Amino acid sequence: MSAFLLSSPALFPRFNSNSSLLSPLRRRISQVILVKAASSVNDKNDNVDSSSSSTRLITFLGKGGSGKTTSAVFAAQMLLEPLNQLKQADARLNLTQGVLEGVVGEELGVLPGMDSMFSALALVRLLGLFGRWAQRNHQKDKFDVIIYDGISTEETLRLIGASSKARLYLKYLRSLAEKTDLGRLAGPSLLRLVDEAMGISGKPSQLNGTMSAEIWDSLERILEVGSSTFSEPHQFGCFLVMNPNIPTSISSALRYWGCTMQAGTQVSGAFAIASPDLDVESMENVKKSFFPLPLAFIPNLSMGSPQDWNAIMLSNTSEGARDLLSLPAGQKYSIVSSINFDVARKSVTLLMPGFDKSEIKLYQYRGGSELLVEAGDQRRVIFLPPEIQGKVGGAKFTDRSLVITIR
Repeated sequence: MSAFLLSSPALFPRFNSNSSLLSPLRRRISQVILVKAASSVNDKNDNVDSSSSSTRLITFLGKGGSGKTTSAVFAAQMLLEPLNQLKQADARLNLTQGVLEGVVGEELGVLPGMDSMFSALALVRLLGLFGRWAQRNHQKDKFDVIIYDGISTEETLRLIGASSKARLYLKYLRSLAEKTDLGRLAGPSLLRLVDEAMGISGKPSQLNGTMSAEIWDSLERILEVGSSTFSEPHQFGCFLVMNPNIPTSISSALRYWGCTMQAGTQVSGAFAIASPDLDVESMENVKKSFFPLPLAFIPNLSMGSPQDWNAIMLSNTSEGARDLLSLPAGQKYSIVSSINFDVARKSVTLLMPGFDKSEIKLYQYRGGSELLVEAGDQRRVIFLPPEIQGKVGGAKFTDRSLVITIR
């Protein structure tokens, strides 16, 4: 049975081996989100927080026309292969009495500008980015992998960095509310409204200082859960995509690598669209440009005609991409560190590929304990260890890295 795929996020259900019957599979389509198959029955171990049971989000970043959607479809087809085998076995044995065939799609139109917000809300709900609040409001669907092919790379980067940026705003807003007369007067009432609307604290609100502090702490924990999702390799995979025949595609992928670090997460690897015109020397140059990131090539697919996915998956060209997308269970993900603190030299080294020194702005606040780095359209706050806190003495850009010296 052929898979139904769109240039949208594809979501795959977690199979519960403890259930006697497979739950019905269904497919939902909106302008941005495609839900592939259906939820499993509630697992008795739902509350266990482990890397093996968490949903993993995979997304692709690259210049328009570089092959983002091609990479998403390739990944979806590869990850769908076990489900297709299950359907073929079910067709022979009739274990589920035909419920696996009940796959339907429904496309919902959205207002201009609302598709990004809808996709963000769907990811928040399905990934449980807000922890207990999200789980309480949506406990039915569970998924192993979500493949997200966003509208644009810039929108995806803003979505990735939203939780970490919101934590900073919350921190400064709390300080303002606790240290000003207006904040102390209006803060408890506003917090009570937020708590009653979202049920953050999980118990009736009270207008007293202790309860306000509890709500602030609960908000902080909720945002921490969201931001930590994008910093854990077993929960979030971010891949760069480029066309090696187009220089601007390569330079854009390098820049998106730097922007991803600015957004507070890491890049898991890179994909390049294979081409018969690409010689061995050009391939090595591309790999060298993105070192130490793992880089793999995927076939150049035509989306306008049917594809023989069995042949594509078995081809030698796809081998590296398959290995990069399907690390064995328990194997650690190799992540390139974006920050290095050198206590002996009192310096901070920031890996910022794709940028030059003229594009980077550096600010310092709060007595030298924080650095604010602005590059592209992303701002990043870096908290300095106590051993190297102080005023910035200088900065130089070398080998794709910004080296900041502290006095």
